[in-house]
Amino acid sequence: MRVDDFDPTTTDDPAETHAMYAGLREACPVAYSSAYGGFYALTRYDDVRDAASDPRTFISSVRAVVPSDPRGLRRPPLNFDAPAHTPYRRALDRTLQRSRLMRLEPELRMRAREALRPLLEAGEGDIATGFGVQFPAWVTTTWLNLEPEVAPHLARTSFAWVNAWREQDGATVTAMSEKMYDIARDLVVRRRADPLPEEEDPASSLLAERVDGAPLGEEHIVGALRQSLVVGMVAPPILLGSIVRHLSDDPALQDALRADVSLLPAAVEEFIRLYTPYRGFARTVSHPVTLHGRTIEPGVPVTLAYAAANRDPAMFPDPESFVMDRPNIHQHLGFGRGRHRCAGMPLARMMITIALEELLGATTAIRAVGPFEHARMPEVGLTAVPVQVVPAGEPALSLT
Repeated sequence: MRVDDFDPTTTDDPAETHAMYAGLREACPVAYSSAYGGFYALTRYDDVRDAASDPRTFISSVRAVVPSDPRGLRRPPLNFDAPAHTPYRRALDRTLQRSRLMRLEPELRMRAREALRPLLEAGEGDIATGFGVQFPAWVTTTWLNLEPEVAPHLARTSFAWVNAWREQDGATVTAMSEKMYDIARDLVVRRRADPLPEEEDPASSLLAERVDGAPLGEEHIVGALRQSLVVGMVAPPILLGSIVRHLSDDPALQDALRADVSLLPAAVEEFIRLYTPYRGFARTVSHPVTLHGRTIEPGVPVTLAYAAANRDPAMFPDPESFVMDRPNIHQHLGFGRGRHRCAGMPLARMMITIALEELLGATTAIRAVGPFEHARMPEVGLTAVPVQVVPAGEPALSLT
């Protein structure tokens, strides 16, 4: 077997990428690539799950993403190991309880309708770069209790940051990141002077958190909020774009979900499994680990290819197909697993469900027309999905 088992830079096409992962799962489940400075990739469900669930062996404090931020910055909680990671997660989790999310739902629905209006009025647009960016920005700013004018600013800034990160454009990453740091710094100053209830506000919760009686460092509080500003802006455009293209290709499913919104929660889980956008979240090992005959040394990144794991036929039969009500669907790894499982998981589920419900309810038909653009490492999926829509009340035949 060659030292270099695969090259993720040869294609960004999702179908080709998943075919590559299928081959690796079968022939080389611990695959090595010399791209991005060299890294391993785990592609089988059991291996990815076990690594994500073992934070003592697979640590996050050295490399958490491949490719990583070109500036090499470390922010909590993503880049911290326990116990340093724990107070930041505890503070953020406090603000994501079901009772609070239910209180946010009416405003989020209103924001979804506002964000959809340009698409509906024009009858066409890009669901990924338009609504798929605008609505998550509203979700993030609503969760953080930021002023309404911040949402469009965050949408523009985070979109530019994500694209620059994928291109490893350090100068643009730094410029856009500084704009988000400014939002985070200002938020900390204002909440320190006038805190909100801890269960209702991430900044206030972080400021109130204590470790052995001492507050968290301000630099790390700002870093955690800066991470919070962008982490919810990366996956949703890709996921929404991929879902809408799927619904365009399967009009019967589109019509069924439009007719019965009670099907949406189950559909969303299967969509998250099928179109998991992450293939580059990474760990390094704290000591040499031998897996499937290969020894991984400390310092070498190990990507947990969640997108590959969620299409492992040993776990999910007929993995390339959308299957409503899979018996084991809640075992998917779309949000990761273990201590570093996505903190915003409940908010993300609500966001995707609201987005689809409002989109389907406001239309009679949706058709993806292309051309489509593909995400680069560390993601996989669609980043541009031009669509045509027929507003509700108009005949679907008007879609040409």
